[in-house]
Amino acid sequence: MQQPTDFHHSTGPEPHRIRTKMILKEHPEVRKLIGKNPTTFWVIFGIVSFQILIAYLLRDKPWWLMLIVAYIIGAFANHALFVMIHECAHNLIFKRRSLNTLSGILANIPQIFPSSVSFQRYHLKHHSFQGNHDLDADLPNFWEARLINNSFWGKACWFLMYPVFQAIRTFRLKEIKPVDKWVILNWAIQIAFNVGIWMVFGPKAFFYLLLSFFFSVGLHPLGARWIQEHYLVLDEHQETYSYYGIFNKVAFNVGYHNEHHDFPSIPWNKLPELKQDAPDFYDSLFCYKSWTKLFFRFLFDRKLSLFSRMVRSNRGKVALTDESKPDTEMLKTMVN
Repeated sequence: MQQPTDFHHSTGPEPHRIRTKMILKEHPEVRKLIGKNPTTFWVIFGIVSFQILIAYLLRDKPWWLMLIVAYIIGAFANHALFVMIHECAHNLIFKRRSLNTLSGILANIPQIFPSSVSFQRYHLKHHSFQGNHDLDADLPNFWEARLINNSFWGKACWFLMYPVFQAIRTFRLKEIKPVDKWVILNWAIQIAFNVGIWMVFGPKAFFYLLLSFFFSVGLHPLGARWIQEHYLVLDEHQETYSYYGIFNKVAFNVGYHNEHHDFPSIPWNKLPELKQDAPDFYDSLFCYKSWTKLFFRFLFDRKLSLFSRMVRSNRGKVALTDESKPDTEMLKTMVN
């Protein structure tokens, strides 16, 4: 099969601004879902404590047991912390931005690599400029897509090393200041925690947390989340997808991705209500019911590659004159 050589290109706007306006017009009641969820902080505290406890219990256990526990338990806990960091990035816990940032740093500490503060900056750009290669770090680099392409082994290695590829992508975004006082604080706290875990609990505890991190974002069914969100698997025209499977129970509804992009000010616990309140907008979209099935499909399907993404060069927006504004039905066609 011939290897793909380029991304899919769009000349239109990203779909979420349009759908948000339409939903607010037809379902104004969804505004009540917008707000903060302070109880999320206690979720963060609980999961962080859980991971530290498991690391302590595994400090003198066999390496094989540590590996198994990291894959079947630690990965899910660590992935949940990614979701909590995501909530902090959107300031969905407290009114004060600084408290959200500090909560994100707390959620970050079992993940070994300091990333919560930087993630916030790059992720908000992803929302503002979805599909613009110079501003959206969620898109693979061109060299990355060519290197991995559509081979099974390439995609397996990509899953395994996904955090490394994700970090390298940020260098192409020139509009974000990579280091400030908050980034330095994030690094300082993380280094102190890492050293403390190694010195007090020992190397097995440290490697349990490290492996939990890599499994949570990589070569694991949870890694399918990165494919589910924006890869063109089910339809080449729909660039954002939601997942409504059972893993949402332990992933704090992060699968509701269309809903989140449409209303990033709605916290995780109310995203299912948004779908229920506006079924005419979400039930017609392609979606997933299984991350595990998607994980293996992406690995083995040669039609799918890192080029299976939508890109645009118009910074995610188009200017519509009064004469060129499409009517409601045309807008629905554009977003569906």
